[in-house]
Amino acid sequence: MKFIELGIGNRWLIRTETELSDGTEFEEKGIIYPIKFQSLYLRFWIGKTVLILDSKDGFKRTTKNRNEVKIILGIKSL
Repeated sequence: MKFIELGIGNRWLIRTETELSDGTEFEEKGIIYPIKFQSLYLRFWIGKTVLILDSKDGFKRTTKNRNEVKIILGIKSL
């Protein structure tokens, strides 16, 4: 699964995060092709609360262990 993200709060303004089947993940600067579109999402991370509006999964609210401030527009891809 790949997540192509544009926004503030990550290491790079545009990045691709790849999750492997064993649960590990890594990130790369820029957009890594090919893109097989699954959904579009908007993520607001303020403090420990993360609000996600996803075109496929709808609205989700989660909490994380660390404090961050992020505003991200992303594409979920295979």
